[in-house]
Amino acid sequence: MRRAWLVFGLTALLVCGSLPVFAGGADAPAGMNQAIAGVQAERIRQDVKYLSSDELEGRGTGAPGGEVAARYIAKGFADAGLEPAGDNGTYFQRFGMVGIRTLPESSIAVTTPKRTLDLKLLDDVVFFNLDHREKVDLDSDVIFMGYGITAPEFGWDDYAGVDVKGKILLMLVNEPPSDDPKYFSGKALTYYGRWTYKYEQAARMGAAGVLLIHKTDMASYGWQVVRSSWSGENSSLAEDSDPKLAMAGWVHLDKARAMLGDAGLDVDALMAAAQKKGFRPMPLPLHIKAHLVSSIRHFEGANVIGKLTGSDPKLKDEAIFFTGHYDHLGVRMDGGKKLIYHGALDNGTGTAMVMEIARAMAAAPARPKRTVYIVSVTAEEQGLWGSYYLAKHPPVAPAKISLDLNYDAVAPLGIPKIVEAAGSEKTDFDGILLRTAKEMHLKLQPAQHLENGGYYRSDHFSFARMGVPAFSLSPGGEFSGHSKKWVHEHGEAMWHHYHQPEDVYSDEDDYRCNQKLAQLGIALAYRAGELSAPVQWKAGEEFERARKESQR
Repeated sequence: MRRAWLVFGLTALLVCGSLPVFAGGADAPAGMNQAIAGVQAERIRQDVKYLSSDELEGRGTGAPGGEVAARYIAKGFADAGLEPAGDNGTYFQRFGMVGIRTLPESSIAVTTPKRTLDLKLLDDVVFFNLDHREKVDLDSDVIFMGYGITAPEFGWDDYAGVDVKGKILLMLVNEPPSDDPKYFSGKALTYYGRWTYKYEQAARMGAAGVLLIHKTDMASYGWQVVRSSWSGENSSLAEDSDPKLAMAGWVHLDKARAMLGDAGLDVDALMAAAQKKGFRPMPLPLHIKAHLVSSIRHFEGANVIGKLTGSDPKLKDEAIFFTGHYDHLGVRMDGGKKLIYHGALDNGTGTAMVMEIARAMAAAPARPKRTVYIVSVTAEEQGLWGSYYLAKHPPVAPAKISLDLNYDAVAPLGIPKIVEAAGSEKTDFDGILLRTAKEMHLKLQPAQHLENGGYYRSDHFSFARMGVPAFSLSPGGEFSGHSKKWVHEHGEAMWHHYHQPEDVYSDEDDYRCNQKLAQLGIALAYRAGELSAPVQWKAGEEFERARKESQR
């Protein structure tokens, strides 16, 4: 999941009070207010309760519980009256995946000028093979690569003049800090700062492996999140032909300090040097021997897709998407104990919301002019693979997709006063969003802590990469009936449940927040359906070129 809802003020909470009635005004599209009125918080609650139950065992990608979830969602779509929009007249879009699990007999040792350090799997390091081999042995020198970025538009290339073929690269997450919005987007993190980019670029350059130094403030989550997220099976698309690393992983900051300290180097000094333009990679007096033993499993992933055909004879060939991933981390074994990562918040909530949107919109007396596709995707926790496949193989060409509205970990919080929609400000739809939020008694707040790169962590990003305007709707940091102190305290408690077995359903949760943001999404879909032309990115924005290329 995208951790933006946590970063944006740690605001996942209960709230009391009544839900303000939405009045769409005289110009409300036909059917919009009826669809909005049809959204029920209690139905959202019941779906979250089931999806996060022990029976579904954390909805792991390619696991039985994940398949049960997919069938449950498909039945929900069918009961609501959505047309199937998957393969061969079904609700399922299936695609090949490969699951890779690092086995306990794997090992990694670092030889320094003073000693050999055996790194303990999960405690000191996590790593995976990404090129689908059962056994890999690496015996490689190490290069400190700084941020591992090649960004010609910013005059930055950490790979310039260095041969990394067959080497293991030690590098940092994030990107060079800047206050200039024209240089690495200033304080906002670009895709260059994401760990996924680091692995992709290193593989393109021929490296054998990458170890990212984990530092909590740079990663925006602690080592326990890395440990839980990487302790099970890691999946990727079977059809992906891009180059892949033999080893990709993270190393704990304490161990990075120890091995670099043995070489007479200081981690903090290296990080500071990497931030300066003109930094050059540094071969290190370190040598790594890694033995990776992996279980390889071939299976099918399944996105669940339903549609409501648009009401306009011409515009119905264009589309608006709703998305929310249904997968979570499944089951992990820890010390012989079976742990279920229930994923109630992440993302039982988003899944239940798109299911409720399907019910409310299908029951309305009139539909948007453009066709609406309602999708619950899989493999988000594995690297956005389900939405990536969907965006590459959409039921309608990307040029004809006007907008994707995504829901990811919308905490059951009662009545929100604020909505955030990071990325919407980069589109020509922002004025409509602002107006609609105001009509729904919501203040639109600019996304907070853009330096953490939340935009690149959820399924809307897969659409944006294809040029489609896309963003997630999340609550901000104020809720009716609660103080900021209360919000902060409960948010801190929730943070400890992120990607942990404790992310469970509670009867005390208040799903009026989810109801409200589902209603907002419906209003936006109707309004987007009325536009004379599809939504566009503003001039000069990151995904504008991809949009123009798709529409040629």
